[in-house]
Amino acid sequence: MSPKRKGMNTVNQSKDSTRSCGKKKTTAKTKKIKDVIDWDQYFMGVALISAQRSKDPETQVGACIVNSNKRIVGIGYNGMPDQGILGNDKIFPWKKVPKEHSKHLYVCHAEMNAIVNKMSVDIRCCTIYTTLYPCNECSKLMIQSGISSVVYLEDKGFTRPEYAASKLLLDKADVKYCKYKPKGDTERLLKALGKL
Repeated sequence: MSPKRKGMNTVNQSKDSTRSCGKKKTTAKTKKIKDVIDWDQYFMGVALISAQRSKDPETQVGACIVNSNKRIVGIGYNGMPDQGILGNDKIFPWKKVPKEHSKHLYVCHAEMNAIVNKMSVDIRCCTIYTTLYPCNECSKLMIQSGISSVVYLEDKGFTRPEYAASKLLLDKADVKYCKYKPKGDTERLLKALGKL
């Protein structure tokens, strides 16, 4: 048997003792934090942070898909198609005019990217949090995917044809939608991002 070195714990400890690994044992219980953000704040915050990945100089949009267990199953932001297109942000335009070469002809919306990049086989009955009310094309994708509700932060008004069509599509498909009202930490995040 080798001699016992200084500072080494013995292998055979009594049943009452525990290894402290050099740290003092504390008996004080820690209190859980009660003032935490709610789920809506959390998921809209994820959508807002996702929007910051967009390179669009005019409108950065983010989306976050959440299942009924409050688990994120997809996130996305608006950007150019990137699979197999090297330098996509330099090839395609980021401007709205001229119409025949507008960004709207090329950009993939945040909602589309969240659906396409989903981390779940099925997103039926999920909620999508998005920083901008979805257009008609994204609403069609959400309906076809089975998304049951939409929580959005901003809208561009329902007088534009694509948003009026989106509203009609969501209403007829019985997809619930509501405008998110910033509060607490989400409001601070919006201010920090220059969105409020």
